[in-house]
Amino acid sequence: MPRSFRPARSALLLAGLLASAGVAHFVAPRQFDATVPRTLPGSPRVWTQASGVVELALAAGLVVPATRRASARATAVFFAGVFPANVKMAYDWRNRSPRARALAYGRLPLQVPLVLWARHAGRAEG
Repeated sequence: MPRSFRPARSALLLAGLLASAGVAHFVAPRQFDATVPRTLPGSPRVWTQASGVVELALAAGLVVPATRRASARATAVFFAGVFPANVKMAYDWRNRSPRARALAYGRLPLQVPLVLWARHAGRAEG
């Protein structure tokens, strides 16, 4: 397998993605607040901040070899768990411009490669 696709490197790249997203939850929270399903109790901001903290923790876990495997599994579960927020976004954006709708609808199938990426990142180097 090419070096760029090895699990350790993949885990570091995924950690960078998660860390960036986690920071974005605090820097620009309004865009994330809007995707929080209203069926969840409490303020959307609390859920936005909580998911940001989770993303930062998952990123940290992926960087540390001793916690990488467990963090990768947790990351896969996290990506599956936030899927309802992406569905809500797609529904909410159904009457927006074609470009905005394409963005919202395009996020839905992206969860699958993200879950697979997380699973790959947790594999032992061979």
